[in-house]
Amino acid sequence: MTIRYRTEVIDGLDVFYREAGDPSAPTLVLLHGFPTSSIVYQELIAELADEFHLIAPDYPGYGHSSAPSAQDWEYTFDHLADVVDRLLDRIGVTRYAVYVHDYGAPVGFRLALRHPERITGIVTQNGNAYEEGLTPFWEPIRAYWAEPSEENGDALRTLLTRAATHWQYTHGVPDPGRVNPDLEVFDQALLDRPGNQEIQLALFLDYGTNPPRYREWQDYLRSHQPPLLAAWGRNDEIFGPDGARAFARDLKDARIHLLDAGHFPLTTELAQSSALIRDFLRSL
Repeated sequence: MTIRYRTEVIDGLDVFYREAGDPSAPTLVLLHGFPTSSIVYQELIAELADEFHLIAPDYPGYGHSSAPSAQDWEYTFDHLADVVDRLLDRIGVTRYAVYVHDYGAPVGFRLALRHPERITGIVTQNGNAYEEGLTPFWEPIRAYWAEPSEENGDALRTLLTRAATHWQYTHGVPDPGRVNPDLEVFDQALLDRPGNQEIQLALFLDYGTNPPRYREWQDYLRSHQPPLLAAWGRNDEIFGPDGARAFARDLKDARIHLLDAGHFPLTTELAQSSALIRDFLRSL
């Protein structure tokens, strides 16, 4: 198995992605969340590339992709979805399952609404589409949505610190000693780049456009009934397990598994996650 590290120029930006597996095999597009990048999928790609084709892009502002300033580029979830959509078109990926985690959910559901015929299935690991999944963690961010003042924005800068990144990786994990600290070090180094806090604040603010669209995403689920696997960290204090259970309300055959993990199930439950994903992809 060889992972290839590639870059395409999309709308004047370098967009980095990881690719592995036979392009003629069923494709899984892996969409990352905050505060990480496609690096979080490195081990999962290695687990699945013997049987499937894997594509994992970095959004603008993340990983190895270009990170123009928040003044020079509009950091919205619509815009992130535009870039991923154009990247997939550029590399000829027109039929795929999508894996969504955290920010990956609003990107992935936008793609599904644009191209329902392209989506063969959805894997969600703590990728939310229901109000039930929003925990008290979101209260200060909701305050920023309601009043996008400098004061409310500055109150969120604590979410961009090393302590907060460490918490995201380790909260809800029965044995934090199983969490590889290399991931949080890499993520934090990129968060600490000059100007990156403003990028993250722009996306915190724009996340407020997503809950009003949950009903639209749920309508898509009900009308198209895409196969869906929710392999969710049940101890997540960002997107709670009720967000996973809610998929069963709209999908007759949703597969829902609550794992003994936190916000990043792959960091401690890679074997269980990859086995569930492999079985799911084989069934499509």
